[in-house]
Amino acid sequence: MLEVKDLHAYYGKSHILHGVHLNVRQGEIVSLLGRNGVGRSTTIKSIMGQVDSTGSVKFKGEEINGLKTYMIARKGLGYVPENREIFPSLTVRQNLMLGMKNARRSGRWSVDDMFKLFPVLAERTDALAGVVSGGEQQMLTLCRTLMGDPDLVMIDEPTEGLAPKLVELVARLFEEIKNRGVSILLVEQKLTIALKISQRLYVMGHGRIVFEGTPQDLKANEAIRKEWLEV
Repeated sequence: MLEVKDLHAYYGKSHILHGVHLNVRQGEIVSLLGRNGVGRSTTIKSIMGQVDSTGSVKFKGEEINGLKTYMIARKGLGYVPENREIFPSLTVRQNLMLGMKNARRSGRWSVDDMFKLFPVLAERTDALAGVVSGGEQQMLTLCRTLMGDPDLVMIDEPTEGLAPKLVELVARLFEEIKNRGVSILLVEQKLTIALKISQRLYVMGHGRIVFEGTPQDLKANEAIRKEWLEV
């Protein structure tokens, strides 16, 4: 569904990505791992058209590198940023409704689905999004993206700063997303979660992919874990 080949990305004169390659199949959860600063977030921002890049990015067989971000989103690629980009002066429900691409056509997800998956959001439905907790804002950002009915969603550090119970809820949500046929490309710092929910994993180091394989492959490769993941 998503195929990235020889992706190079730059911030000004700084060369951040050096020929990244990866792919995500339909209904698959793939995690992109690595220490902070190795280029994981830049990779998904490049795929989403937010960073200048060269190389090939194909989504559902169509080349999308070079397209505007809104055009990429309309093709069915969702993006959940790390910095919780909610509309603080709107309510939780209004934020969710804004995520819908077409109010006249229902997709895989409804507002009620979001409230069933995250009851805490249902309790805060009429609260202004700017006054709910950071964890609730993180959930709201994720749910709003799903309301746009993407075929693949890229999620950047979704469990950062979340309480353990919310982390468990998010992990269950990922399984539900996969069960509905939606693919996930996940940037995640917590190795235990990535190993538990992913079908395949990529590890980045210095702007390159240094490992790809299954969770079992990574568990068996102590050298990769020590060099590129463990502190």
